[in-house]
Amino acid sequence: MPVRKVAMLTAGGLAPCLSSAVGGLIERYTAIAPEIEIIGYRDGYAGLLTGNSVTIDDEVRAGAHLLHGFGGSPLGNSRVKLTNVKDCVKRGLVQEGQDPLHVAAEQLTKDGVDVLHTIGGDDTNTTAADLAAYLHENGYELQVVGMPKTIDNDVVPIRQSLGAWTAAEQGSIFAQNIIAEHSSSPRMLIVHEVMGRHCGWLTAETARRYHAWVGEREFVPGIGTTKERWDVHGVYVPETHIDIAAESARLKAVMDEIGCVNIFLSEGAGVEDVVAEMEAAGDEVPRDPFGHVMLDKVNPGAWFAKQFAAAIGAEKTMVQKSGYFSRSAAANDEDLALIKRCTDFAVDAALRGESGVVGEDEEQGDELRAIEFPRIRGAKPFDPSVAWFQELLAEIGQK
Repeated sequence: MPVRKVAMLTAGGLAPCLSSAVGGLIERYTAIAPEIEIIGYRDGYAGLLTGNSVTIDDEVRAGAHLLHGFGGSPLGNSRVKLTNVKDCVKRGLVQEGQDPLHVAAEQLTKDGVDVLHTIGGDDTNTTAADLAAYLHENGYELQVVGMPKTIDNDVVPIRQSLGAWTAAEQGSIFAQNIIAEHSSSPRMLIVHEVMGRHCGWLTAETARRYHAWVGEREFVPGIGTTKERWDVHGVYVPETHIDIAAESARLKAVMDEIGCVNIFLSEGAGVEDVVAEMEAAGDEVPRDPFGHVMLDKVNPGAWFAKQFAAAIGAEKTMVQKSGYFSRSAAANDEDLALIKRCTDFAVDAALRGESGVVGEDEEQGDELRAIEFPRIRGAKPFDPSVAWFQELLAEIGQK
């Protein structure tokens, strides 16, 4: 069946790829099939449910290349799960008694859409999978072609998610300023909390890039500006157990020797301990529509800072979060190249009649392909045994 009209949406949290991915899709369609109409749903699945869309006209097509230089999303995002009927009703996206999947399917039909491009993380693409299955099972002739964005880099079976490299680079830039705060007070503990609910890749890669930056600097030891004071002293990810007693002893020795400690902590590290403490105290654990613990409200960074501060004799503690700084950046050159490969492939796949999530398939030799929706899932763990991470830990004295 010929493709006459396509729609796109961005959903979930931000990542440094959304604007570029939207721009790339527009550019590719304009270059090889300019007769195809394009619309974008505002605010992710919320816009799809309510029919709130924008037409990609000639002016937008002509300026699409400019989107590669912006962070955020030109279409806007939201966190909506189409199978969470109660939440969709509560937010006024559907009426009581309506099935959001049916509402979405009917809206796509009403708008005459032949292909829907979803740009988002595991929640966005598992929701896209639910929608694709519903469309197929109920006789709607429509393709869904997704692309993986998540700074956590934790989508199975995709080797590299769009935006993750940029987020790590930006996290390092954030740390380059924040860790200067070690000079603001004697015996300073700085906790750099990095996004990553289940996966420690972003924390590890951010720490690696920052440590490399420190290694490239020239210092003035005679006045106290030393590599040791600027470097990373601990990296903690969800995939490894944090022995607080042992690490406190090691970090106290660092504090006693150089007068500061700098930690990179994944926001998902030790969350089970934090939640257990909250539940034992009778506190309600806040969760989002997908059932995830709301980490910004649970605040693992502050919890771990409290555990370490007393044990290492910190006179002042600072917890700083790079997540919103990192995820809102424009894509760097590494990601721009990957985004172009994926957007070009996504358009070509759509015109071939394929559905799936476009990415390098780790289970099929890293081939770039439209990966089948049922194979997509989140929470892909980071492998802390990889050589580059073990080298980093060895260099900073963490075993």
